[in-house]
Amino acid sequence: MGGTCNDSTWREELIRLLEIDYFNPIVKNWTPECQAEELRQRELCDYCLYVITPRMTGVYSIAEVVDDSNKKPERTLFCFLQRDGEFSFDLGQIKSLLAVGAMVKKNGGLQFMSLKEVADFLNSKQL
Repeated sequence: MGGTCNDSTWREELIRLLEIDYFNPIVKNWTPECQAEELRQRELCDYCLYVITPRMTGVYSIAEVVDDSNKKPERTLFCFLQRDGEFSFDLGQIKSLLAVGAMVKKNGGLQFMSLKEVADFLNSKQL
């Protein structure tokens, strides 16, 4: 569950919809051990999901999703939410995020436009 932090609630919203095991990297105090565990989980997990919301302040998650879509396209999932509470992307940002999604898809990954779509896909992969 990579992507926007900054008090975004997308992880909690998605977790309520999931019927599968997942790894949530958000912890109260980020340590080198937490970072190592996140990297380990990214190698072990069936899918690496990146959700971007308008609360995003940095761009590293965009770099991560593009990198993963090149290195492990069949395991890379990208979703961006146009609104997050009172925050929303402007048209230029939406155009850029659609281009990122197109790049992820061209590389073999998947793009979603809602948490329900993500949950439905992931739940359908349950054994």
